[in-house]
Amino acid sequence: MKKYSVTILTLILLTLVICAPLNNNPKEIFVDDMLSKMTLEEKIGQMTQVDYSAFEDFNDIEKYAIGSVLWGGGSEISDITPQGWANVSDQLQTYAGKTRLKIPLLFGIDAVHGHNNVDGAVIFPHNIGLGCTQNPELIEKSARATAEEIAGTGIHWTFAPCVAVARNERWGRTYESFSEDPELVAKLGAAAVKGFENGNLSAKDAVLSCTKHYMGDGGTTNGKDQGHTEVDEETLRKIHLPGYIQAIKENTGSIMASYNTWDGIKMHGNKYLLTDVLKNELGFKGFIVSDWAAIDQLPGDYKSDIEICINAGMDMIMIPNGPREQGVVEETDNGPITKNTYFDFIKYTKELVEENKIPMSRIDDAVTRILNVKYDLDLFNKLTHDKELLSKIGSKEHRDIAKECVRESLVLLKNENNTLPVSKSAKRIHLAGTGADNIGMQCGGWTISWQGEVGDVISGGTTILDAFKNSAPEGTEITYSEDASNAHGADYCIVVVGEKPYAEMFGDRENLALSEDDINVIKIAKDSGAKVIVVLLSGRPLIINSALELADAFVAAWLPGSEGQGVADVLFGDYNFKGRLSHSWPKDMSQIPVNKDDENYDPLFKINYGLCY
Repeated sequence: MKKYSVTILTLILLTLVICAPLNNNPKEIFVDDMLSKMTLEEKIGQMTQVDYSAFEDFNDIEKYAIGSVLWGGGSEISDITPQGWANVSDQLQTYAGKTRLKIPLLFGIDAVHGHNNVDGAVIFPHNIGLGCTQNPELIEKSARATAEEIAGTGIHWTFAPCVAVARNERWGRTYESFSEDPELVAKLGAAAVKGFENGNLSAKDAVLSCTKHYMGDGGTTNGKDQGHTEVDEETLRKIHLPGYIQAIKENTGSIMASYNTWDGIKMHGNKYLLTDVLKNELGFKGFIVSDWAAIDQLPGDYKSDIEICINAGMDMIMIPNGPREQGVVEETDNGPITKNTYFDFIKYTKELVEENKIPMSRIDDAVTRILNVKYDLDLFNKLTHDKELLSKIGSKEHRDIAKECVRESLVLLKNENNTLPVSKSAKRIHLAGTGADNIGMQCGGWTISWQGEVGDVISGGTTILDAFKNSAPEGTEITYSEDASNAHGADYCIVVVGEKPYAEMFGDRENLALSEDDINVIKIAKDSGAKVIVVLLSGRPLIINSALELADAFVAAWLPGSEGQGVADVLFGDYNFKGRLSHSWPKDMSQIPVNKDDENYDPLFKINYGLCY
């Protein structure tokens, strides 16, 4: 009887073993195994993202098992050529190779309109221009080209696309928004994710997307950057959530939280929106990264900031400050803030776990999400840059895609008496204005430097003046003066004016009128007797009434990037205008904000407006 019982017990155990579900998922096996080997300090290291310029000693990567390095605004390397960037990324990765578990670094960068920190890279139009193409296939193509250039320098992650729905033209980041229309933003944002990630993150030419900024950043009161989004939840979901829903459907691997406040709570500490909505309701499987020192804006001291944000669902913390700045107090619009370093983050996070204020389950969830993405990217086998992709940076193939983006983004607002296209039998075409021979102004912010600069900031591009010289038929003279002083006798005077480069924080404006200097150049051009074509370079619709009246033709060119040739291609009539406004154009400042769903909608130009030949 006893022997019989043992036999039955053995059969039962064998049946359980045979019927037990086997975990055949290699990623899960790998990540679970890695997680089981990690100490608390190593887990916290994976959650730590340090700005390149914050390191005093790169050996800290090994010492603290740092998981990610970024290059943010103003933290470029000394040699910004493609090869220079590739050398630095390869070098940094060697420090991760010295850690106990040899988990590779994840490199992130603000490549928001091309690989815009690299001299010689192709600079694409900013999103406001791409939005006017209303062409998801083209946006995907531009993101694919950008991904190849990013991957060529050994970097794995772009902080793009921005799916902000800009609802107030005063906001200095309006040019990062595809449209005021949530549906168009969602469609084009998803196309960008698809282009960056290529349906297979492990491919050598794919990079991780970072859909941003979650959420409501484009809807703050008075367009104040990092301000308060004062809408109810129904409106928040209707306007500002669709971009994330579509990006998640395209498997975006990371999402960046926003600086703004909603319902009285800073987004970086909003557990309902970060965990309940994004992770649980929408099923987001990637990881959430904080914005630049953004957790510092949470109420309380830095230790409580960490407790709030990680418990709210933040997985990786972006830290721009290093040992040189430890304890330094900085005055901001939100009051004085002590600059906190990656030393502080690591120390306090460990204390909070040991004090049971952050549960170990929350740490493990964050690290699992990060390791999943590193596995998907095949980082354990991508320890150096790809030389074949490096050679593609600034290639003709990529420039041709950018030119196509420029041509399709231009919006023709006025064309009196068929002034355009420019006749190829014209004897002389005169170019004028601050933007005519200014590639920095064409590119705008986030070009080499954070805020951008006027002048020759990049190599390899074409100014609008040079583009006209390239395209002018034999027998047509191209002349130039910035102030239009010698336009007399020309058949056409093309005046290129608009905004100087700017980026977040410094781009908010209360008065969006075109400058008096720009108006004066247009007046001088008009007085010359030439047909006047105004080309506006701007990161948003401006107040242009008087300039519009003076012009025979008026073109919104937005911030077209390095390929000014695309402007000349369309103005000479080699291509037709295709661009349609993705943002409503206000009549005056009293009308701002103006959006297509306003009760009394009566802008100067409605959304989707655009003439053609």
